[in-house]
Amino acid sequence: MRRKTRIPPAPLPQRDGVDAVRVRLPAEGPWDTVRAHLVARLSGAPPGTVDGMLAAGRIVGADGRAVTPDDPYVPGLYVWFHRELPAEVPVPFPLEVVYRDAHLVVADKPHFLATTPRGGHIAQTALTRLRRELGIPTLSPAHRLDRLTAGLVLFTVRPEERGAYQSLFRDRLVRKEYEAVARHDPSLALPRTVRSRILKERGVPAARQVAGEPNAVTRVELAEHRERDGLARYRLTPHTGQTHQLRVHLNALGVPILGDPLYPVVTGPRPADDFRRPLQLLARRLEFTDPVTGTEHRFRSGRTLTAWSAYPEWAGR
Repeated sequence: MRRKTRIPPAPLPQRDGVDAVRVRLPAEGPWDTVRAHLVARLSGAPPGTVDGMLAAGRIVGADGRAVTPDDPYVPGLYVWFHRELPAEVPVPFPLEVVYRDAHLVVADKPHFLATTPRGGHIAQTALTRLRRELGIPTLSPAHRLDRLTAGLVLFTVRPEERGAYQSLFRDRLVRKEYEAVARHDPSLALPRTVRSRILKERGVPAARQVAGEPNAVTRVELAEHRERDGLARYRLTPHTGQTHQLRVHLNALGVPILGDPLYPVVTGPRPADDFRRPLQLLARRLEFTDPVTGTEHRFRSGRTLTAWSAYPEWAGR
């Protein structure tokens, strides 16, 4: 049995709540120096980026020693550096902490804020903001919400306990309840349990339902509806966690979630500073037994969906 290689601890501290980038040199390649590999790997960066970082001593090995331009290529070697952060439009909504103890933090995330750094969203993420605001550099997510979805997210404080909390989600031991606002269809028989197979392909924005054994299960209930604008509030209980599962399932029922840029039609990216008409999907409740303390936790988001609380803003949706 092949032994898993131990990853050394990062020799660089976080910078403004952001971890240093870790790169492991591939087992094979045409490079004779570490520099040659990094130039090829970061080919999308401006010319001279790698050389500038090397000259400034900003690329280091596991021992914290700065990598030099002539350091030989060693397969499996780890190096670290801090990336230049992209300019980001601040997400102008508060990130509320609803619970905190020595083991976990539960945050109530606003729409448009990514859970963790990815792509062009680095500083403007829930993880980075919480690390800075709470002063907890070891904070890590136990699960994730889509950037466009608001609501409850669980973070762990101690690295050695992260696996225990992640296993709750993996083993479906967390009761999650969501709320969505969409058109009311009086002919839609509810409650019902939707089962389907969802496929999400890399590079394709929208997921789709395909034939095969179901891998996505959602309980859909009608919480309430109103005549004045023909909208309804739906209670959604997912029993699985496929990408875009709730959005795909409501769309398949003929009631796509308001503000969804992917379902039923991909409308393209919005300007970074356009925070109007957020996706009307909210992670409302989290309930679970704490695997470390044994405490029965029940958390509820204090957020409201604007299409329901301020419906005139959604006129002509």
